[in-house]
Amino acid sequence: MLTKTDLFELLSVKNKDFQIHEHDPLFTVEDSEKLRGEISGAHTKNLFLKNKKNNFFLFSCNENAKVDLKLFSKSIDAKNLSFANEEYLKKYLGIKPGSVSPFALLNDIKNVVKFYLDEELYKSEVINFHPLINTTTISIKTSLFIDFLLENNKKIHIFSLDSYSISKVL
Repeated sequence: MLTKTDLFELLSVKNKDFQIHEHDPLFTVEDSEKLRGEISGAHTKNLFLKNKKNNFFLFSCNENAKVDLKLFSKSIDAKNLSFANEEYLKKYLGIKPGSVSPFALLNDIKNVVKFYLDEELYKSEVINFHPLINTTTISIKTSLFIDFLLENNKKIHIFSLDSYSISKVL
């Protein structure tokens, strides 16, 4: 499983410019708003979800977005979504609770987890995520983040919370 240092090295090798921000552990959006300090760009919350058929999903959206899980579930044809437990988080993404991030998809070698990115984040200039640990935040241009995931064979579903529909698949 990748570590924070491995991720930094991978991003550097791929010539992806990013900034590193160290801070106290952030477990919730509320923690982040209070403790992260001044970090520019779009801030996120990341929902690791599963359904009864053991299909897994990661939805990254704006930190203050209101997500209707029932409607999201119906929109992506994944009936009965709920939050996946810590066991699945470790098994598929190789991380602990509080550190959920699309960068953890690099640990999902078999591409079991389907990734959905909020359209609002997709349109932002700079995006912030934890680099596999919740004591650090990476700021990266959204276009570089998208390129990085695609270069690492990750499919991205751009999801509109306005219309509750997939607007694009990358």
